[in-house]
Amino acid sequence: MSRKGSNSLQIRQFNERVVLEAIRKLGRASKAEIARSANLTPQAVAGIVDSLHEAGYVVQAGKRHGQIGQPSVLYMPNAERAFSIGLHVGRRALNCLMIDLSGKVLHRLTHEYAYPIPDEVAAMALAGIAELESRLPQAQRERLVGIGVSIPYFLGSWQSDLGFPDTIAAAWGQFNLPDYLIKHTEYEVFFENDSSAAATAQLLQGRGTPERDFIYLYLSTIIGGGLVLGGNIETGPHGNAAAFNTFPVSPSQLSSVTPPKGHFELLQRRASVFVLLKHLRANGVQIERASQLAELGAFAEPYLREWQEDCADALAQAIIGAASVVDVEAIIIDGILPPGPLATTVSLVQSCVAALAPEGFVAPAIRQGELGPSAAAIGAAVLPFYANFAPNNEVLANKFHVAARPFLRGNV
Repeated sequence: MSRKGSNSLQIRQFNERVVLEAIRKLGRASKAEIARSANLTPQAVAGIVDSLHEAGYVVQAGKRHGQIGQPSVLYMPNAERAFSIGLHVGRRALNCLMIDLSGKVLHRLTHEYAYPIPDEVAAMALAGIAELESRLPQAQRERLVGIGVSIPYFLGSWQSDLGFPDTIAAAWGQFNLPDYLIKHTEYEVFFENDSSAAATAQLLQGRGTPERDFIYLYLSTIIGGGLVLGGNIETGPHGNAAAFNTFPVSPSQLSSVTPPKGHFELLQRRASVFVLLKHLRANGVQIERASQLAELGAFAEPYLREWQEDCADALAQAIIGAASVVDVEAIIIDGILPPGPLATTVSLVQSCVAALAPEGFVAPAIRQGELGPSAAAIGAAVLPFYANFAPNNEVLANKFHVAARPFLRGNV
């Protein structure tokens, strides 16, 4: 198949997105620094920055003195030029937040529940949107570019693992959340798998993410993941690229985990937070939600460590397997664990990968993510920005759609 050509306007639009992304990543930079980051000529960047400044997407942010020649004018995103609302529909809570164009989180709302009952979640979502919208001055509401929603595929599934009633899965099979929100809001609504959305947040919001090719692992109630190649989120034909929860690994060594029926265990039954909570409860620790992990006392520490070691061993197996197929620069591990336990887990994963890596294996860098429990909600809020402002090769092919991956499944 022949490639489609790109006219100068399409190239200009693509380069504008590249420059705006570079400014958002740098935070505050001169035209020369922006040109280096965007890999464009200084002349091209100068014209684009001036256009973005005239359109109100960037503002001048002072000057840098102390260099040879004239002081450099610095530019930064105009935070109030655009806003977005993000909703993360989780298995235990709905998180809602609003961000501005700079990526700053302006407001947060959280609604916890025992189970995600569709009608109740939908009502909470609409109430959250209305509440966050009301926080914007009337003059700025027209700058709200859309609503992003991140949600696990098959939200009501894995009842045996999570203890969900069978009615939950059946209810989600009959309820179409995307259609409901599109009908009941006046904004464009963007949907994505929660882990892919979190990976998008890491790509666009993570200040320490120089890599353009990485695998993102998110330790949540059930583990998920995302794949970034060439600076683009790759979700695959079914939206399940880098899902990781069903990755086969060796059986768990935890006393609280039932041995698998076959030769292998699923990664989610070794490296998910529901396994950690179950292990803690089996050893006498009173805990119901991941948010309580920050309050664990000394009594719980040995059992937390047991899970961390078991989790790290399983993650190392999955990382070696995945990186043997897809060549990436880094593995970024984030999740709903408190920063301390997450850092320890990442360190153990690094050690396990080094110990298990076969001869000839090129190990990617392994490091901790920066967004923590807010990643999926921030990722949801980023979706409208990603569609409207982020560089994407489809812009050059004149087929870029201002929408995230459509939700094709009825039982998400």
